[in-house]
Amino acid sequence: MKYNEALAYKKEALKKADESVLQNYHIVIAPADTAESAKYIADFSKKPDDFNDSSCKKYSSNDEYEVMSFKKEADE
Repeated sequence: MKYNEALAYKKEALKKADESVLQNYHIVIAPADTAESAKYIADFSKKPDDFNDSSCKKYSSNDEYEVMSFKKEADE
């Protein structure tokens, strides 16, 4: 999906998410390409506070995105 679609999808997902999901998982927009997504998540995981929704654009070569969630690290 395009970035604006992914942003709307993420906003809807955050509205519907259970409090425990919000506390324990990152919900992010990431490149749809698997290799680009892996790089984005690796960098994001190091310093989540340095990223915002549009940060994913720098990692995408084809302007295609997906919304994903992954477990937060214990020390966050």
